[in-house]
Amino acid sequence: MKKFSYFCLLALMALMTSCTGKSVSGRAYEVLVVVDQQVWERPAGRALFNVLDTDVPGLPQSERSFRIMNAAPQHYDGTLKLLRNIIVVDIDPAKYTQPKFRYAKDLYASPQMVLTIQSPDEEQFAAFVTKYSQRIIDFFTHAEMNRQIALLEKKHNDFVSNKVKEMFGCDVWVPAELSSYKVGEDFFWAATNVATGDQNFVIYSYPYTDKRTFTKEFFMQKRDSVMAINIPGAREGMYMATDTLLSDVRPIMVQGAYCQEARGLWRIKGDFMGGPYVSHARVDEVNGRVIVAEIFVYSPDKLKRNLVRRMEASLYTLRLPGSNALSAEIPVEGVEQ
Repeated sequence: MKKFSYFCLLALMALMTSCTGKSVSGRAYEVLVVVDQQVWERPAGRALFNVLDTDVPGLPQSERSFRIMNAAPQHYDGTLKLLRNIIVVDIDPAKYTQPKFRYAKDLYASPQMVLTIQSPDEEQFAAFVTKYSQRIIDFFTHAEMNRQIALLEKKHNDFVSNKVKEMFGCDVWVPAELSSYKVGEDFFWAATNVATGDQNFVIYSYPYTDKRTFTKEFFMQKRDSVMAINIPGAREGMYMATDTLLSDVRPIMVQGAYCQEARGLWRIKGDFMGGPYVSHARVDEVNGRVIVAEIFVYSPDKLKRNLVRRMEASLYTLRLPGSNALSAEIPVEGVEQ
């Protein structure tokens, strides 16, 4: 009877899938690797596994970038083809002379990303995925964030959007549940406190002087001074501070323009509170200032990867004054379609 019920359930799930227009299945940050089992167990497969198995940067505890599954090509059937994130390993000396990435969007379901890694042999494959490890991680991380951005476009906090527009002349989408807020001088903070942990969005501005404005030292000092004024602790002398040793700064592109990304850990000076943050600093050329949009999370004793990345997607929706960006979607870079 149990076996009969199990197969009936599978048949019902397949029928439901066919009736819903092939929506993706699987959990966020879950990746299926389609690869021959022997290749998966050899250095080529281990190289790809090690890329996907790296830690997410800027978190207080070790959390893997992705949940990894694998399946042999002969088992890559209709059900598996509906998963949201898929890597197809295609090693064939008769077809390829050099390694290359290719991708397809919504190939079998929607919203789905399928990345094919082509190579003439296993040795070149291993070297290729190791060299471009960050590109692989960013590909699927941005795919998940784009799914969140699509959800935010349909449902976001209108009050926060209107307040940010009023104060800074910017547009932004943040999750609807950020219902608490605080206003300061050139500063706005929206937050929530739910069972999954505190989620916070902050935006502030200051004058742009020169390129030194975008050094790590300048940013850390500026962030600490802004937070000390606007996010104090429970008692006098307590305030939010940045852990400079555990913060990384790098340049990225957002909506075709330069952005300084910072990610790392914050803490309340004089208290035990702390957690991860991600910040985007961009130049508002219309008004000659720097706009900083930031998310931070407080979720003690819980995993934070999905919560941070869900909130981080909001940073990519920020449109500065005078922006002509047509979409908030994060573009795919360095991968051929």
